[in-house]
Amino acid sequence: MRAFLFSGQGAQYIGMGKELYKQEKIVRETFEEASELLGYSMADLCFTENQNLNETEFTQPAILTVSTSFLRVVNDRGITADAVAGLSLGEYTALVASGALAFSDAVTLVQTRGRLMSAAAPSGSGKMVAVMNTPAEVIEAACKEASQVGIVSPANYNTPQQIVIGGEVKAVEQAEELLKAQGVKRMIPLNVSGPFHTALLQPASEKLAEVLQTIDFHEMNIPVISNTTAQVMPQSDIRSLLEKQVMSPVRFSDSIETLKSLGVTELVEIGPGKILSGFVKKIDKTLALQRVEDSGTLQKLLEA
Repeated sequence: MRAFLFSGQGAQYIGMGKELYKQEKIVRETFEEASELLGYSMADLCFTENQNLNETEFTQPAILTVSTSFLRVVNDRGITADAVAGLSLGEYTALVASGALAFSDAVTLVQTRGRLMSAAAPSGSGKMVAVMNTPAEVIEAACKEASQVGIVSPANYNTPQQIVIGGEVKAVEQAEELLKAQGVKRMIPLNVSGPFHTALLQPASEKLAEVLQTIDFHEMNIPVISNTTAQVMPQSDIRSLLEKQVMSPVRFSDSIETLKSLGVTELVEIGPGKILSGFVKKIDKTLALQRVEDSGTLQKLLEA
């Protein structure tokens, strides 16, 4: 069984998608569809030097467009998935892949999601730190104790060896001190636009809930693994899980375990970068792993 994984925010870079855009009509059509819906050139945003690509309200539709265009190329070649998952924003591309969400709805929805997230947690309003090689319960306990000075909690359970914490600066720094005192050696501050997947995003979550009520979700053709529960997403819970997802930790590591329990042995990361492939290698080296980001990686997948 094969599952597709979709990139999240942070995977973006200038030039992403450019090679396949030149080569594949379906990629150009996807970019044009996004441009028409959003009112600016998606190709310019992704391919030319600009500041906007790293602004959340632009990053999210850009990554979704690139990932969906690659997905369409892969499907066009007859390669399909038995299940899908995405990291944070990537969950929206996973829903597109499952047939639950039309691309036209998804691209405008994630632009709104990006705006709401930026408003709730403006750049510089908080801090995120990757804590390496430390048991989850030790990190959770440190966050709980540091919560006395402000909001801090685990935001991403990426791999068993890497858990990201996030929240208000003073509370995150307090948690870092507590972890240092317990002998934690490696903590890496992340260059992110805001402390997403923490309680600081509650205002965004509440506003997103209203927007989600206006979206038509269709019957899923294949299972989507929820970031929030790391279980198969029930059709009836799509809206409530997307609402929670913005302010809840992303359980990527457990999501991979769930895919394995469904019988998945092969994973394909679709979208810019190879962050998820790196995580998968740390979670389980026995899983067959491919990715699609350009003509070279597409060719390798077709040959495999």
